[in-house]
Amino acid sequence: MSDRHQQRQQRLKEQVDARITAATEARGILMVFTGNGKGKTTAAFGTALRACGHGKNVAAVQFIKGEWPNGERNLLEQHGVEFQVMATGFTWDTQNRETDTTACQQVWQQAKRMLADEHVDLVILDEITYMVSMDYLDLDELVRVLGQRPVQQSVIITGRGCHRTLLEMADTVTEMRPVKHAFDAGIQAQQGIDW
Repeated sequence: MSDRHQQRQQRLKEQVDARITAATEARGILMVFTGNGKGKTTAAFGTALRACGHGKNVAAVQFIKGEWPNGERNLLEQHGVEFQVMATGFTWDTQNRETDTTACQQVWQQAKRMLADEHVDLVILDEITYMVSMDYLDLDELVRVLGQRPVQQSVIITGRGCHRTLLEMADTVTEMRPVKHAFDAGIQAQQGIDW
């Protein structure tokens, strides 16, 4: 039994080593965290935390989220992460297309600055998929800016319903799938757990 385990582990090691050897390209990557499940933003900020821990420069733009207390922002700003937030909050609360579009375009200007800065290693575009699907932000412009970013810079896009063009452009795509959620059972969202 022990010999069989060792043989399986050795085969696994050889497969992993071969994949590591085959990965020779060094550049930033475009990641997309999408799907109807919870955890897209949390995954993005987990990556930001990891990057900060390795001394990387991180910047984040939050579309939709608003100005209420944000645990990730509270922590990451202490480690030099710049945040730009579309302060209007959820579009279903504002219900004003014109002001939402203007707010999106204002924060998008900050995102473009970050995406052009060779000193920023990781840019998070949180909930930007909604800006594209609601036509507050032009898809072609987003694609162009992403394509012109510094070669070493990585980007994370989050949000439901990510446009097919962005999915095809991405190097890594993770889809969050809901299996069960406490809110569906009537349990209130909790500060420090849900936001």
